[in-house]
Amino acid sequence: MSVDVVILAAGQGSRMKSKLPKVLHQVGGKAMVQHVIDTAAQLGDVNTHVVIGHGADLLRESLQGQRVNFALQSEQKGTGHAVAQAMPEVSEDSVVLVLYGDVPLTKAETMSQMVEIAATGDLALLTVDLKDPTGYGRIVRNSADKVVAIVEHKDASPEQHKISEVNTGILAVKSQYLRNWLPQLSSENAQGEYYLTDIIAMAAEQGLTISAIQPDAEEEVQGVNNRVQLAELERWYQLQQAEYLMINGATLADPNRIDVRGNVKIGQDLLIDINVVLEGDVTLGDNVVIEPNCYLKNCTVGAGTRIKANTVIEDAAIAENCDIGPFARIRPGTQLSNKAKVGNFVETKKAIVGEGSKINHLSYIGDAILGKDVNIGAGTITCNYDGVNKSTTAIGDNAFIGSNTALVAPVQVGSMATVGAGSTISKSVSDDALAVTRSKQTEIKNWPRPQKKGS
Repeated sequence: MSVDVVILAAGQGSRMKSKLPKVLHQVGGKAMVQHVIDTAAQLGDVNTHVVIGHGADLLRESLQGQRVNFALQSEQKGTGHAVAQAMPEVSEDSVVLVLYGDVPLTKAETMSQMVEIAATGDLALLTVDLKDPTGYGRIVRNSADKVVAIVEHKDASPEQHKISEVNTGILAVKSQYLRNWLPQLSSENAQGEYYLTDIIAMAAEQGLTISAIQPDAEEEVQGVNNRVQLAELERWYQLQQAEYLMINGATLADPNRIDVRGNVKIGQDLLIDINVVLEGDVTLGDNVVIEPNCYLKNCTVGAGTRIKANTVIEDAAIAENCDIGPFARIRPGTQLSNKAKVGNFVETKKAIVGEGSKINHLSYIGDAILGKDVNIGAGTITCNYDGVNKSTTAIGDNAFIGSNTALVAPVQVGSMATVGAGSTISKSVSDDALAVTRSKQTEIKNWPRPQKKGS
């Protein structure tokens, strides 16, 4: 049986105090609604429908290129009304799973369980027990402990207010039932809205079994209405990422002080210190060490590499047993071969650094190709930009570049060549040669130092 996922994302989210639609605020570096879409996609070949309203254009733009259908809810008349807007595109014979764009962390396993229940002809309802259920719709059960209705908080009696089991809003049921029930919804309630929850009573009256299941953790069904709740959910999400890393072979100095904002793959026996941010697609090999305050984005780091404190690596490929930092900036396009070293206050950009080569400190190496065992002295820069075009500097194996050297690209330095400190190299240097461009040192004997006037 096919699955249609209907994601409600039309609300204004006024309590966020933001011009951005609430569902586009991020958890773990990803928009909340994107979390829901991506998780639902794990169910297999699903048809995804996003009900939009406030900020509709921004949502269309954010989700463009994805396999989603948009249904416009021009007036927000409740959850039942919202689902009804998507129904014209829903398959005649499918299971409909209703999710929420501001409830981003429901697990795929939970969704799958609900779909399986609904496929049998029952109605699957996700509920949760809360210590403080204020504001939530209460799950009403009969004497046989069967779910028979959901009563919204504002419509509940004092006795019903004592119920701790509440509705999350997430449910799954066959589309044929929804097509029958949704037109029967009434707005005669405290909110003047068409509640999706009213279909529970209809299902019970029709003889359907209402199977209530609960998530593994309350945070799976926690919605976000303001930035305080957004921060709370972010911290829980990050703790899950930290636990995943630890279970799979990483030692974390403090699980509360690491942020994962993407997809991270790791080997074994890693050590990650505090305040590390991993963003995008990051792969870390065995025995990698990451010291405090580092930021890694869209990069691979080979086994045995040590990344020292306060280093930034972005869109780069780092091989095995490299030594990077502290305070290094590895910019996009950089490739470090095995045992390469990039030291403190070094910046690289689109640089291919050969095996065993060293750029120890205070240098800029951009648009460059370095061979094996090259030594770059402090203060060296590749002058790769003429104001219009970028040009390449190529340095051969075992070359030695003295400190405070400017290499004016396009230029080549041959294998085993030496460039004297303080040189500006604008012409290629042959293999095994010494290139020096210093001006002649002049010395004036007994030179009187300048004196302050009037002294």
